[in-house]
Amino acid sequence: MKPPSRGFDRLAPWYRAAEFLAFGRDLERARFQYLGELAAASRILLLGEGDGRCAERVAAQCPKAVILCVDSSPGMVARAMRRVAGTPDAGRIRFVCADALTFEPGPERFEAVATLFFLDCFRPEQVAALAERVGGVLTADAVWLFSDFVLPPGGWHRWRARAWLAFLYAFFRWETGLAVRALPPSEEILAGLGWRRCSKRDRQGGLLRSAVYRRGMPIR
Repeated sequence: MKPPSRGFDRLAPWYRAAEFLAFGRDLERARFQYLGELAAASRILLLGEGDGRCAERVAAQCPKAVILCVDSSPGMVARAMRRVAGTPDAGRIRFVCADALTFEPGPERFEAVATLFFLDCFRPEQVAALAERVGGVLTADAVWLFSDFVLPPGGWHRWRARAWLAFLYAFFRWETGLAVRALPPSEEILAGLGWRRCSKRDRQGGLLRSAVYRRGMPIR
């Protein structure tokens, strides 16, 4: 969970440690689960990139790709730039500090987009608007990598997930001013816009989900 605001700047130095204390390596595993799906892409858009871990991994796995990273936190952008500086792939990675809801990438078209623990920071109508805008800069056969918190369908895992989500939203509301108080139905919104899930992997009893979406593919 990563709020799209400058309030996240003060969390940047210890965000990785905090997520490890809460979920071990599972958040990172969820982010990286399907990065191999991007191997054939030549232009990749990473929204809410954070501290650069994903950009660094994507660049290593996609040696021919140009990667555009968008994040609204100056502190996170600076941290990400330091992470990739001096690496052999640094020249293929561009960072932009901007609000993903209003960012205009220009005439370029991307073959892949990744929103990794990012859409949970928006209201449903914002997710829908963002998904429509992003869809307009993607190629017809583009892939959308999705990783986020979800509510399991039932049982004690659902109660556990509700408790975690209530804590996380309360924490980020206090620490950063995040206005969102509940998960948006991001996957339903993507499906309504013609995106179909072709792979998924859940962790932490169904609280963390990684998925691959493509336009027109059968849902699984």
